[in-house]
Amino acid sequence: MFAVIKTGGKQYRVAPEDVIRIDRVAANPGEVVEFGEVLVVGGETPAVGVPMVEGATVAGEVLEHSRGDKVIAFKKRRRKNSRRKRGYRHEFSVIRITEILTGGAKPSKEPPPRPKREAKPKAEAAASADQA
Repeated sequence: MFAVIKTGGKQYRVAPEDVIRIDRVAANPGEVVEFGEVLVVGGETPAVGVPMVEGATVAGEVLEHSRGDKVIAFKKRRRKNSRRKRGYRHEFSVIRITEILTGGAKPSKEPPPRPKREAKPKAEAAASADQA
């Protein structure tokens, strides 16, 4: 199942467990955010909104907030001893999509627990590294 959501003036195609980078949202890391502007819900019975799909929401967990690369705007007027330098860094939020809900269902307040990967015992890890 997938969905197309609209946030920050952009559209994103998302599926459960996808990690996307969107414009910054006002939520702390670890919180669940809800996206109500769902344009398309795909799957076995796709639904296309006019313009939004009724009762559809997408929930995601905020993983972190970050900033993009620095963009420098440098202006110079030659022979006038005039220069101007300004820098800018755009702020982003990294979101993991947890649920795609239809029929007016509400997302859970807590993000689902992440399955933990089992660590290899050190003896096996060293043996596999020696063979390679």
